[in-house]
Amino acid sequence: MLFKISGKHVDIPVAVKSYAKEKTSKLPKFYNLINQVEVKIDGKEGSDIAVEVIARGEHKKVFVVKERTGDVYASIDMAVHRLEQQLRKIKKKERDRKHSAR
Repeated sequence: MLFKISGKHVDIPVAVKSYAKEKTSKLPKFYNLINQVEVKIDGKEGSDIAVEVIARGEHKKVFVVKERTGDVYASIDMAVHRLEQQLRKIKKKERDRKHSAR
């Protein structure tokens, strides 16, 4: 799985990079077709930190989650949690559609 992280108006410490990579590395467990994850961190001085997580899957499926809090770690946690929920939901829909009674 390809992992990218970028920052806008903020420098990203190594600890945050490794934390985001660790959290997003578990996403393929929820949806097997994830092949790329991109994390964008946007923070201006004196304002909240916005984190956007974009997961790209096969067949042009894209899942996007945005979170804004005062702490970058909390934003990453919340965004990954919401993305996990999206991935579970789409996997369940695909599974139910595939195994529906005719």
